[in-house]
Amino acid sequence: MTSSGCPAPHAESVVPLSGPRFDTDPFQLYAEMRRDHGPVVAVELPGGIPAWLVIGYRELHQVTSDPELFPRNVALWNQWPNIPPDWPLLPMVGQPMPSIYFTAGAEHRRHVDMVEPALESVNPFELRSTCEELADRLIDGFCGRGTADLVSAFADPLPVLALARIMGFPDDEALELARTMKVMADSGAEAQTAYQQFAAAMARLVSIKQMRPGDDLVSTMLACPEPFTAEEYTLDLQAILAAGHLTTADWLVNSLRLMLTDDRFAAAFGGGRSSVGQAMNEALWEDTPTQILAGRWAAHDTRLADKTIHAGDLLLLGLGAANADPHVRQRFSDGSESVHLGNSAHFSFSHGEYRCPYPAQQIAEVIARTGIEVLLDRLPDVDLAVPQQNLVRRPSPFLRGMVSLPVRFTPVRPVGGTQ
Repeated sequence: MTSSGCPAPHAESVVPLSGPRFDTDPFQLYAEMRRDHGPVVAVELPGGIPAWLVIGYRELHQVTSDPELFPRNVALWNQWPNIPPDWPLLPMVGQPMPSIYFTAGAEHRRHVDMVEPALESVNPFELRSTCEELADRLIDGFCGRGTADLVSAFADPLPVLALARIMGFPDDEALELARTMKVMADSGAEAQTAYQQFAAAMARLVSIKQMRPGDDLVSTMLACPEPFTAEEYTLDLQAILAAGHLTTADWLVNSLRLMLTDDRFAAAFGGGRSSVGQAMNEALWEDTPTQILAGRWAAHDTRLADKTIHAGDLLLLGLGAANADPHVRQRFSDGSESVHLGNSAHFSFSHGEYRCPYPAQQIAEVIARTGIEVLLDRLPDVDLAVPQQNLVRRPSPFLRGMVSLPVRFTPVRPVGGTQ
């Protein structure tokens, strides 16, 4: 072991958690990891920081079902002495702070008891109406041209605009925040600066709503009888907006990519709405927006599969890899695999005490599904404008989205006026 208590495996047994294969061929890479290392893999994060990547479905279920042994308590991390203050992955991994995302035990449940009722107060029918209006407005911006990039013109702005309506801040601020969150999530050189900008924007929103409450999610949170500090509200809003926007945008575009490249979903283009739901569920299994989630930290020494985990070790949740675990996939005699129709036992929203709250899952589904349905209603002959193999993924082992999704279609008139 190293002096900090984290494992120091032989160099040849450690998998670098970076490189183009996470973008181009992650599932073959996960299969090779499983073959060579088993369901728990020693990995190295940028900067030489060691961690464990849990890629087995059963092992991931074990970790996420045991919040006492594997709490989401970043303060336990035995690598803090080796983490520079400008480490670009800090926004993804986190720091000890009083947030719903970075607290454990009773303190975590205190935040959940404030956040979940506020999320439940969002009316799904009103949200759908809002999303229809926003989707129409975005489509009006490009429908007369006959071509568009559905990432920048549609999938990226729709979730953040919908969440802005829920949370009570202006559309122009929402679009700027979307750009900030993408820089933050990509974990590049500007990630720390983007995080500070994002935090400052949420702090301003809390201050505004404290002075002028309204009929919105933030004001509902502020009305909670349990006392919370302005910092706690700010951090919880960061978690809600970042997780809600980034993953929903990728879920939307990954579902659209699947529908545009797989003939099984052709019915959706003729108004077969069940195909939309099937594509969205399959995208969560096969192309989940969050591939790797940080994380859990071992409360004490333990064993997981055939690996010895030391107190304070970071365990990264390999959600995408676990969904692809052959132990939970039915293989047929022709070599094909089941597509999990109607089965929602995937890990795309994580699992256990620290899972994505159920009302947040519902909000994400309403936004993504409404966006897809409106797009197909407006542009029924939409098709890829480039060969499928030319599509480019976001360069991140953590998040799986598209850099762009170029499409073509028959130009139509905007519903909000003429072009």
